[in-house]
Amino acid sequence: MMQFSVNIKLSARTLTGTLNGQNRGAVDWGWQGLIAHGCHSLVLIIDPYTSQTIQVLERHKANVVKVKWARENYHHNIGSPYSLRLASADTVGKIIVWDVATGAARCEIQEYTKPIQEMEWLWNQDASRDLLLAVHPPNYIVLWNADTGTKLWKKSYAENILSFSFDPFELSNLALLTSEGIVFVSDFSPSKAPSSSGKKVYISSPHSSPANTKPAATGAKKALNKVKILITNEKPNAESVTLNDCLQLSYLPSKRNHMLLLYPREILILDLEVNQTVGIVAIERTGAPFLQVIPCRQRDALFCLHENGCITLRIRRSNSNSLALSSEESDPDQPVQELTYDLRCQCDAIRVTKTVRPFNMVCCPVNENSAALIVSDGRVMMWELKSNLLGPKPYYSYSSSTASPLYCPVSFCGIPVGTQQKKLPDLSLDNMIGQSITVGEEQPRVPHQQEVQLKFLLTGLLSGLPLPPFVIRMCPPLTTKNIKNYQPLLAVGTSNGSVLVYHLTSGLLHKELSIHSCEVKGIEWVSLPSFLSFATSTPNNLGLVRNELQLVDLPTGRSIAFRGERGNDEPPIEMIKVSHLKQFLVVVFRDKPLELWDVRTCTLLREMTKNFPAVTALEWSPSHNLKSLRRKQLAAREAMARQTVVSDAEASNVESPMISLLQEAESKAEIGQTISAREHFIFTDNDGQIFHLTVEGNLVKDGARIPPDGSMGSITCIAWKGDILVLGDIDGNVNFWDLKARLSRGVPTHRGWVKKIRFAPGKGNQKLLVMFNDGAEVWDTKEIQMVSSMRTGRNVNYKVLDVDWCSSDKVVLASDDGCIRILEMAMKSASYRIDEQDLTDLLWCPYLLLPRSCLVLKAFLLHQPWNEQYSLNIMQIRYSESEEVKLLMQEQLNSMSNDIQYLLLDPEFQLLQRCLLVARLFGDESELQFWTVAAHYLYSFSKGKELVIPNTVQENQASPLDICYDILCENSYFQKSQIERVNLQEAKRTTYDHTRKCADQLLLLGQTDRAVQLLLETSAENPSYYCDSLKACLVTTITSSGPSQSTIKLVATNMIANGKLAEGVQLLCLIDKAADACRYLQTYGDWNRAAWLAKVRLNTEECADVLKRWIDHLCSPQVNQKSKAILVLLSLGSFRKVAEMLYSMRYFDRAALFLEACRKYGVFEINENTKKFYNAVYADYARYLKMLNLKEGAILFSTKAGDAGAELLKELQQSNKDKAAS
Repeated sequence: MMQFSVNIKLSARTLTGTLNGQNRGAVDWGWQGLIAHGCHSLVLIIDPYTSQTIQVLERHKANVVKVKWARENYHHNIGSPYSLRLASADTVGKIIVWDVATGAARCEIQEYTKPIQEMEWLWNQDASRDLLLAVHPPNYIVLWNADTGTKLWKKSYAENILSFSFDPFELSNLALLTSEGIVFVSDFSPSKAPSSSGKKVYISSPHSSPANTKPAATGAKKALNKVKILITNEKPNAESVTLNDCLQLSYLPSKRNHMLLLYPREILILDLEVNQTVGIVAIERTGAPFLQVIPCRQRDALFCLHENGCITLRIRRSNSNSLALSSEESDPDQPVQELTYDLRCQCDAIRVTKTVRPFNMVCCPVNENSAALIVSDGRVMMWELKSNLLGPKPYYSYSSSTASPLYCPVSFCGIPVGTQQKKLPDLSLDNMIGQSITVGEEQPRVPHQQEVQLKFLLTGLLSGLPLPPFVIRMCPPLTTKNIKNYQPLLAVGTSNGSVLVYHLTSGLLHKELSIHSCEVKGIEWVSLPSFLSFATSTPNNLGLVRNELQLVDLPTGRSIAFRGERGNDEPPIEMIKVSHLKQFLVVVFRDKPLELWDVRTCTLLREMTKNFPAVTALEWSPSHNLKSLRRKQLAAREAMARQTVVSDAEASNVESPMISLLQEAESKAEIGQTISAREHFIFTDNDGQIFHLTVEGNLVKDGARIPPDGSMGSITCIAWKGDILVLGDIDGNVNFWDLKARLSRGVPTHRGWVKKIRFAPGKGNQKLLVMFNDGAEVWDTKEIQMVSSMRTGRNVNYKVLDVDWCSSDKVVLASDDGCIRILEMAMKSASYRIDEQDLTDLLWCPYLLLPRSCLVLKAFLLHQPWNEQYSLNIMQIRYSESEEVKLLMQEQLNSMSNDIQYLLLDPEFQLLQRCLLVARLFGDESELQFWTVAAHYLYSFSKGKELVIPNTVQENQASPLDICYDILCENSYFQKSQIERVNLQEAKRTTYDHTRKCADQLLLLGQTDRAVQLLLETSAENPSYYCDSLKACLVTTITSSGPSQSTIKLVATNMIANGKLAEGVQLLCLIDKAADACRYLQTYGDWNRAAWLAKVRLNTEECADVLKRWIDHLCSPQVNQKSKAILVLLSLGSFRKVAEMLYSMRYFDRAALFLEACRKYGVFEINENTKKFYNAVYADYARYLKMLNLKEGAILFSTKAGDAGAELLKELQQSNKDKAAS
């Protein structure tokens, strides 16, 4: 017999549909690479790259309002594995923290009963990686431990809190958007609640500022340039302040101390040092208003979502033209220098209607080059950013009014590349466009840089079910006869007249057929590939409708009107029932006798007479005479075969009438199979009387009538299987008849109208599904007892619209929240394990592997020194693990894109680049930061020593580290960016306060001439006029003579001692004693300011001293920010110290790979001392690999470890010998 396999495994799953308005803010794209979004009370988990729903989490009883993935900003090992953690919050204040892979809730938090306004995991995970901050209305912020569900602290504020944003550069800063303005909290700490109530500032809305009262004829842009002050410390007066229509507030992750405020028609960029608008993105009068904006980290860019569903990308224009700072401007309306964001690309808008509008947008946090749009109808659209090379062009000057060109980056994964290479894959935003040119650089560093253009590409689309109500019907069940071509298909009839057919193994839409022009009321399958569906239009004044009954052929999608021309202006069809052998169809109308049709020929066999009783319920009998007919046919065939063989003489002995009958039967059977088996159906009338009718060919015979059962009300539905007949009535009574034993038993369910009853498929399976107005029950008809029950309001919060069996042990429910659920017979809504799902496409998500396998996969991708060349076949290595686990890992490797596979197999791809790429693939935030900074400084320090590896292309210099790394950037680049910033602040200043702040900043930066100019601007009425004038004189006359220096130093120290720290520091900077100034700042705990001053004013050695003191402070137990300390050490080039620190923190894998990279770049002196350290690190890494069962790696590193690894090596070799022997 031929072997074949058919996948008919049905997993429990949920098909989702349109979203609820409260789900608008419930979406998040995690570092783990998956998107989570709320749909009513469910949470969907989507893989954006294959556009598959891989998990539906069901436990909330109310609508989900927020979802947030945990951060991955910590070192991963067996104790802290890669895991899919997600927090979701609903309208009744419940927060659930999920283990998404298993679908289980790790912890539930409930303190208040109001909807959670906002929540966020803490990004610094050095101390704990389980901290979650939530806003509980109206005015509480609460810090939770999301692992245990314990409350760490709670703090209330004076106003209602709408949302908040963490400062991505400083853990202690938090900004709260309240109903009146913004509250800046500067003493946020995981260990205790903020002690102060924060600094409150008020927003005067852009349109209400007095500068905006000019007529708008000058154009929106010019009017907006007049908006100078936005943030004030006094409460604005009632006339000037409109309702605070600020939609969103967030810190910019691309540069420190900048914040973004979103209004429907403009985005304002604020510099928080001076509380001043330094950039405005305005929409033209005809443009679609903003809904949301996501600022990027890797480049100063904004993803903006508009009300028409269009996503635009705006990138900051580079300030390559010098700042126009002349005091005499020819045109006072000329816009002053500001941050300008140019529109670089946009995607197509969607068609917005009353029910279809864009809800939210999320952006990939790892690569920042793709966005997903969530639409209210349940669609999720994946837009990916693609770059296009325009080829090298000679550099020419761009005027300030046009967008400057975007260039290709000069580095790839941290290492500079040549310009003539083939186009590199679009891994991330910083791999697609280079840094914008900073002030004072008149041209790019490379004369022929390649220009790039960006465009959005729709790479995935997920669509949901349309709006309820639905009717559902499962295709005929699996039998031994149809097993070869069986597919578990579910037909869903919708209110707009279309029928959706879902394949339940994958949960994907198989076909969408637009068949009817009005709401589909019922579906019946007539064979595996075809079904009948009927729809009725809304009734006219006489109560008559248009009935549509269509026969649909699924493979071709062809549909025919089954009743031909009939159907206009008649009473509505109530139900259709197809007989067991799929020969006949009964069509029941509301106030009209039923019709009997032949399904095979689409002909009307009988239309009942006017006096025919009204039908309330009807069912076909499972018994028929097909078998006896088949026997007759077989006998006829045999007799005919015999007849041809026997002689005429013998033939005369055979009964000729019998033969002629058989011949007649056979010929009839061959002419279109018109022999039809006899089938029966029963129905009940309004009085509960049961009628029995027999149909054979085109004859309908009236059979027995059974008088009504007094214990039952009006019968609403009947089900019949084998010898069991079940009737349900309008009062909730269910009557079980055993026809063989001639017994009947009634059971009152007390649940009201029985709407539907269905037997489960499968021979001998006597389970029964009963549907009521308020839920459903499963009964065992053999024992006559209930198996399971569900009730709306008690254990579920949705109403059941329709039910059916989808296999012998699973039921399918359609509900009014727009979802269709496939549940076990127990009907308990539960999330499922992702690894039990049958996904159509392989997806890259190492988090789904077991913790150990995940770490093995990472080690395998990072480093294969035991191989001649890189391989992506995990089966080839000596790795003692079960085949099943290896296959799962191989599936992960196979699911990587060709671009990534090509890079990993490329022998030129260096270890550092590999570490960076793998950190990106795993969405490991902490690794990504570490390797980005390490790659940059290892390369630049080895370049300084001229020890760079010979095979790299020497055409390009490395570009500086991106400004989003702030204090970690090179001093010269950091200095330039700070001068550019102060120039911008100066161009934007409007009040004396701002001018003073600018002058102070210029003094610290050493720009004395410009500072003096600002000091002399103070007007005579100002109380500080005398002070400022004297200060200006002091600055200009400072000489380096001994006495004046010592006097100023004395005054400065006295000032600092008496609490005037900033003024004292300024004086010290005037006499070039910035190193002392930094020391004072550090003594008084202003560590960030000290680091900033050191970067902009001190030489390399002095700066390093200041930063080293800062590193010691960061490592102290009360601060515990070692990961930041390591990054600062990297920027100083203290690679040995970095390796020692990694080793002391037991990050053996990172330490060993870092040492390998240092060796390659030759930045270590090799002596006895370092050798010993090397060996210790390698020995521990070898132990780590042994623990992961990666024997080859363990042997290699224990060999490298010399004496330290000798014992381990012996042990490994011994176990190898034992294996070989066995």
